[in-house]
Amino acid sequence: MSTPDPWPSEIRLVGDKRQLAITFEDGRRVEIPAELLRVESPSAEVQGHGPSERKLVGGKRSVRILRIDPVGNYAVRLTFDDAHSSGIYSWPFLLDIGERQTEIMRDYEARLLEKGLSRDLPGIA
Repeated sequence: MSTPDPWPSEIRLVGDKRQLAITFEDGRRVEIPAELLRVESPSAEVQGHGPSERKLVGGKRSVRILRIDPVGNYAVRLTFDDAHSSGIYSWPFLLDIGERQTEIMRDYEARLLEKGLSRDLPGIA
């Protein structure tokens, strides 16, 4: 038997719009930095159309979320203050990135270092 997808009971912006807080019906709660949501956006602009096309985006440490718009009953579209708004963030994606954010951020920082990019200065590799 498969586990049902997580379902949010509350979604809100915190920390001067630099964190997205999500509480799920099963009691799990995650707070995800806007920076992480922006650089890991599930959009084609960031992910490309396959692993070889994935973009590494730097300079997003201070990015903020301006809007949260529902997409059907399965996701939200986030609009960031750098005008990025093409990612559709499903509930399972948000729960996963929220629960694994330390690991994902560590990997992101290592990739930035490898490419000579910074969390503070804009750049794309």
